[in-house]
Amino acid sequence: MKRTVTSHLDLGLSAPARLVFAIAGAQGSPFASESLALSVDGVPVVARELVDFTGNRMHVLDAIGSKVLMDYEAVVDGESAPPPVDDFDLITYLRPSRYCESDSLAPTAAAEFSGTHGAELLDAVSTWVSGILTYVPGSSLPTDGAVRTFLGRQGVCRDYAHLCIALLRAMNVPARLAAVFAPGLSPMEYHAVCEAYLEPSDTNAGGWYVVDATRLAPRQSLLRVATGRDAADTAFLTNYGGTVTLDGLEVTAVVDDFGTDDGSQLIQLR
Repeated sequence: MKRTVTSHLDLGLSAPARLVFAIAGAQGSPFASESLALSVDGVPVVARELVDFTGNRMHVLDAIGSKVLMDYEAVVDGESAPPPVDDFDLITYLRPSRYCESDSLAPTAAAEFSGTHGAELLDAVSTWVSGILTYVPGSSLPTDGAVRTFLGRQGVCRDYAHLCIALLRAMNVPARLAAVFAPGLSPMEYHAVCEAYLEPSDTNAGGWYVVDATRLAPRQSLLRVATGRDAADTAFLTNYGGTVTLDGLEVTAVVDDFGTDDGSQLIQLR
């Protein structure tokens, strides 16, 4: 499977700022080619690349100027190894977090999913969240978490993912957020999905499996960018310093062979 992805950001700065981009494919992706170009007021600059223990790649730029342009392109030919399983992660991703208030939603999870386990639970949570939420671009605030999404009954991809994560954690299933490129997504944008951990059993090999209640793109085509507790760990842009305006955003993601995804399969992010 060959995936080609691009990302373009056009940013306006009010004052000097440290910009942290999380827009590149994760470490370990089988890149056939990759390029990242940055400029400040038309002058090419180079960002520092930082890689954390999860394989997230962050590009840090100390920008002094008024206009920053970022262009990223990658061709990924093949699939990554299955996501590793780490005992520390399995504890971290059971805890409530900034946008995934699993403690507050525990009574709801128990009422809706008591007695459901394993792959059946993942499917039940995905189906339930898909049924109660309406996908409405621009309907949520950057500060909205799973509780507010549950009460408001609408949101975008990160809101769907946060609610799935919170409900699964409340059912004692480790769950986390993955920021991805998503071939087939329409309208094309950065995308976010939930990943949930299942123990090995007679019906699955065990590991991290994708849960996407939006059902807007085939899960087997997704390309991992960043992984974390929630959107606080995986934002495509974070700024420290001057105000940043997003004057332009373009994302593309294409794959040479779309798979069929009816939502019921156990699929890993590869």
